[in-house]
Amino acid sequence: MSHQVDEETPLLQPEEQRKIKTPLPWRQLFIILFLQLTEPITAQAIAPFAPQLIRDVGVTHGDESKVGYFVGIMYSVFYVAQAITTLQWNRLSDHVGRKPVILTGLFGISISMFLFGLSRTFGALILSRVLCGALNGNAGVIKSMMIDITDSSNIAQAYGFVPLPWMTGNTLGPLIGGSLSHPAERFPRLFGQSTFLKTHPYFLACAGPALFTALAWLVTYTLLQETVPTTTSYWSLIQNRCRTILAFGHTKPPQLDRSNSDAVQDSPDNSKPLPLSALMTPHVLIVILNYGTLALFDIALRSLIPVFYATPVNMGGLGLDPPRIGNILSIFGIANGLFQVFLFARLHDRFGTKVVYTCGIATSVPIIIAFPIINVLSQTYGIGAMVWLAVALQLIISTLLNMCFGSFFMFSCAAIYIAAASPNRASLGAVNGLAQTVAALVRIIGPASAMSMFSFSLRDPNYAWAVYYFMMMLALLAVGVSFLLPRQMWK
Repeated sequence: MSHQVDEETPLLQPEEQRKIKTPLPWRQLFIILFLQLTEPITAQAIAPFAPQLIRDVGVTHGDESKVGYFVGIMYSVFYVAQAITTLQWNRLSDHVGRKPVILTGLFGISISMFLFGLSRTFGALILSRVLCGALNGNAGVIKSMMIDITDSSNIAQAYGFVPLPWMTGNTLGPLIGGSLSHPAERFPRLFGQSTFLKTHPYFLACAGPALFTALAWLVTYTLLQETVPTTTSYWSLIQNRCRTILAFGHTKPPQLDRSNSDAVQDSPDNSKPLPLSALMTPHVLIVILNYGTLALFDIALRSLIPVFYATPVNMGGLGLDPPRIGNILSIFGIANGLFQVFLFARLHDRFGTKVVYTCGIATSVPIIIAFPIINVLSQTYGIGAMVWLAVALQLIISTLLNMCFGSFFMFSCAAIYIAAASPNRASLGAVNGLAQTVAALVRIIGPASAMSMFSFSLRDPNYAWAVYYFMMMLALLAVGVSFLLPRQMWK
């Protein structure tokens, strides 16, 4: 029996989708997952010693209250540099291929980590972090490569494995950084005679991740297969750009007809990347808006949780010491990773991207409500079974929220929508680059705004819950924007 088909009708009916599923290209997928280890390991390796490093370089002049301020600057400049350059790297990957851009990013991470370990002034630390952010657009490029090697039948299954490298990297990174800093003092028999390591006590902690990134570079160069079917060399691209600039004054540039956004999506030449202006379709803008609001809430929440745990009970927090906070976050990371690997693809196949996405972000509301409840319980009953049960419940709900994000900085559902919104397959890198640029921008302002509201809440008892009102506003904004997404994927 025939049935009507329109632009919102999926190409495969639900029954057919369950029967036909493309096998995953496991070899390529494992290599991509291995490459993703580099970012969490290098990012988290500096976290354990960052405050002490700031003290050692002398920029605070002994003022302990300024340590957090300069640590924040050191982290923020990475995102500033990334926000400026990530779109260009992702657009470049549509032309020259994913592999050359990934190799450049890995080279930049490795060199910047070596320089970070050698830095003895605050200016040198900033320069190394800027270099790392400017040369590294791999987050979006690898995401584009994940989409390149999958299709609509298996993309959810592939993204279910994405938390594994982030979970592993966020566990190994702090262990490497904390264990290998000040090696001459920690391991006097091995390094006690090394003048260099006494002068540069953080070099070994940075060299470990840098060498691992160099290994990832070799793996990429020898084993990773290019996924862009038609590529242009760097030199040819530069020559073409120069010719375009020289000819611009003599010929009228072609005008793109934007009278119908679907005309862009149905472009007959799907093998060529589209110009940036042609990517600004309603579909792409809706996805980027969702991506940005989710990233803003995510980074604000991740900034708030450890500070709330560490703040004394009488000031509105939980009053936990660093080891307990670290244990809680580690357990959450492991549980979140396992949940994503074993359940995300099944839930996605059963309910669809829109339902999983909207329900996931809706859990942000009870997560925020849990903060003052946990504090009230701790004031009433002390740090006992009731409090730990409330904390565990909040973290369990947070794993549902992470179905939207997939893992740390990797948004599974959002990535699936990006794949569907891209005007053509050859422009995936540019669309991912736009999303990553927005994410980098909100990661600059997210922690600062959340921490400012938290400080304001602590200073004035009359506005003790101001930070939770602020977080609830961000959560409801993300929930509201999610209703702009279609139930069925765009075609």
